[in-house]
Amino acid sequence: MDIAVGGFPAPAPWREREAYLPPSTTTWVVTDGKIGDEVHCFGVAQALGAAAERRLIAPRLPWAAVAPFGPIDPRERADEPGSPVAPPFPDILIASGRRTVPYLRHVKRASGRRTFTVFLKDPRTGPRTADAIWVPEHDPLRGANVVVTLTSPHSLTPDVIARARAEPDRRIAWVNRPRLGIVLGGPSGHHRFKRHDARRLGAIALECARQGFGVMVTPSRRTPAAFLEAVRAPLADAGLLGNCAYVWDGAGENAYLPILANADRILVTGDSVNMLGEATATGAPVYVFVPSGMAYHKMVAFIDRLAERGAVRRYAGSLDPFTYEPIDATPEIARLVAARYLAFRG
Repeated sequence: MDIAVGGFPAPAPWREREAYLPPSTTTWVVTDGKIGDEVHCFGVAQALGAAAERRLIAPRLPWAAVAPFGPIDPRERADEPGSPVAPPFPDILIASGRRTVPYLRHVKRASGRRTFTVFLKDPRTGPRTADAIWVPEHDPLRGANVVVTLTSPHSLTPDVIARARAEPDRRIAWVNRPRLGIVLGGPSGHHRFKRHDARRLGAIALECARQGFGVMVTPSRRTPAAFLEAVRAPLADAGLLGNCAYVWDGAGENAYLPILANADRILVTGDSVNMLGEATATGAPVYVFVPSGMAYHKMVAFIDRLAERGAVRRYAGSLDPFTYEPIDATPEIARLVAARYLAFRG
C-alpha cells in the first residue's frame, strides 16, 4: 500500500503512535487519489491503530461535477462488478475530498448503517454528513461530532522523525550544519507564484549557503520545474551543489522526510497547510516565505495562529533560532474519533 507523505508516495510505518483501536478493526480509506487527502486519511488510520485498505474512486461526469451533492457514479455502486466500495463493508470508513462524500453516504446506507464514517475537512454538506468530521481551526464548520484542531493529521510521528535523524539519508548526511531545509510548494486554487518569488527564494538559498548553512531543498508535487530550477540555478552557478547544498529533483526515493527531520531551520513557502503543519511536527524553527500577493484569508489565519503558538515566524531576512513544543494534532484527532466510534458500537 502506498501512503502519501508530504506530497509524494512513501511507505509509512504503522502503530508508531499509541493505538486507540484493536488492530482487527477493519478500515477503508476512500479518496480520489489526491495526495493531500491521503496524507490526512492514512495519518488518522495509522494513529487509530488499524491498517487501512486503500479504496480509490473515479466518478465520471456528471457525477464528479455535482459532488458532494447527488449520488455516486452508478457504475461504482457497491453492487456493481469492480466497485471500489464493494462489500464486505469495513468497521470504519475514512474519506476526504468532495467527490468522496456521495460514496461515504452510499456505504453508510448499503452497510445497514453499520459502518462508522469519518470525513476529514469540511464536506460542504453539513455536520450530519458523517459520524465524525475533522476540520482545521480556520474552517467554520462546527458541531457535536466535529473535531477541530490547529494542524492537519499526518504520518510524521515522533518515532519516524527520530529514526530519520538517527540514520540520516546518505544524500544529505554530508551536508554541513547548521542545516536549512527549504520546502517548496506551488500553484494552488488560491495563489500563483510570481517569477520574482522564485528568484527571491533562489537568492535566499544562495545567501544562506554563503553564510554557512548547509542548504537542502525539496519540491512538492505542485512545484513547477521552472520554480525549482530558479532555486537550484544560483546554487549550481556558485559551485555549491554537492559542496554545501543539495537539491532533490523529484527522482528516486522521496527526500522530503529526511530533509525535514535533519534540518536545524526550515523555510516553507506559505501556500500549504499540510507542509507547514508537518514542519512544525519536527520542533525545528520554521520560517514562512510568504509569496507576493498572498491574501487567501484561511491561509493567512493559519499562519497567524502558528505564529501565536510560537512555532513559526514569517521570513524577514534572518533565520535566528527559537524554540517551541512540536505540534502534532494527529493523536488528538484519533483519540476523539476512537471515542465516538466506541460509543457508536455501544
